[in-house]
Amino acid sequence: MRRILTRRHLAALAALAAIVPFSACSAPETGKDKIYLDLSYSGNNWQDEAANLALSVARSAPYADRYSVTKQISGTDIQKQISDVQSMIAAEAKLVVLYPLSPTALNPTIRQGCERGVTFVVYDSTVREPCAYNVAFITGARADKPQDAFFGAQTAQALVDLLGGKGRIFMNRGVAGTSTDQVHYDTAKAVFDRYPDIDVVSEYYGKWDSAVSQQETAKALAAHPDVDGVWSQDGEVGVVKALQAAGLEIPVTGENGNYFRKMLSEGWPGVSSGSPPAQAAVAMQVGLRILENGPDSVPHDIEMPLPWVTTDTAKACPGSEFVDGCNFFPNESDTFVTEIFQRELLPQSSLTAALTGQPMEGLEPLGDISKFAQPESRRMYTRKSCDDGWTVGTVTDGQNPSGLTGCVRS
Repeated sequence: MRRILTRRHLAALAALAAIVPFSACSAPETGKDKIYLDLSYSGNNWQDEAANLALSVARSAPYADRYSVTKQISGTDIQKQISDVQSMIAAEAKLVVLYPLSPTALNPTIRQGCERGVTFVVYDSTVREPCAYNVAFITGARADKPQDAFFGAQTAQALVDLLGGKGRIFMNRGVAGTSTDQVHYDTAKAVFDRYPDIDVVSEYYGKWDSAVSQQETAKALAAHPDVDGVWSQDGEVGVVKALQAAGLEIPVTGENGNYFRKMLSEGWPGVSSGSPPAQAAVAMQVGLRILENGPDSVPHDIEMPLPWVTTDTAKACPGSEFVDGCNFFPNESDTFVTEIFQRELLPQSSLTAALTGQPMEGLEPLGDISKFAQPESRRMYTRKSCDDGWTVGTVTDGQNPSGLTGCVRS
């Protein structure tokens, strides 16, 4: 989730946010329905790519003639994000697509907007307000193995397998207090706890940032130089660089950083999975579909499939598209986040769109997305409650790993 700046950048952003009011954003074009894209964090590759892809969708035919889209950066202050969303509602927004700072703090404001006819779609992280639509990967399953769910659990099991069921490991977490970090951590820890010979010797918050993750991993290595593997959320590029500086090449499971996949392609043991920036574009498409055709048949909780790239399958792309099984771009920066496409939901995406926000060519409206609806058994992870007819229990059927807490039929 769900990416963050360095402390220095955050301080600068907070200062800027304090002096630049919402009204300073570029004004929407007159005569068009208003769409707002609200970011919490900005300035790193994941958030920049996600924002560009969402803007690209709204700027593409057939939507550009009917809608204006305005980007707003709320920073890391939840009160500012609430205030910004309130301003969007007052400005008669039709659609607000946002990356929420909190799963609960925005709920009253979102409810107020829904009552005034605003559609809300959030991406990557989630909110619990029932009228909002969640587009997130945090409970998603692998596209190639649809019963294998949860990034945290799947990458934890992959690390256990790479270590032969025993070893000392680090856990590089994300941003404290976010639903994304907590779900990743809880489901990963549930797997590690099943193996008595897996010893978590250090946990730290890399804040979904490569530089911070590198610093925190280096600190952990100073205390535990005999570590055998690292489980990481976003920031795994920094983890690998810290290990390289220490002369270690040990198994790492992480997200979708360009450098990480490059190292996998050169033989580094590990698995690349995690959060695709394409989620933001899919969220924009979901919102536009609701504006164009109404909410019928649109699930309120949509799961993005988990990408899955291993040492054996990591492959450089010769150009700007995922072709012939390639899955990273060697000419882009180390921290470029590779998952800008989604074969079924966003096949028209492009590297140019991710880098610039320019319109996509041949963009088609979103089709039937019912197959991407989150299973009821995983609802409590995004809504903190189960649907009618379901209750909190232990999920034993239809999901790997079995035995996790979830929703079961009453």
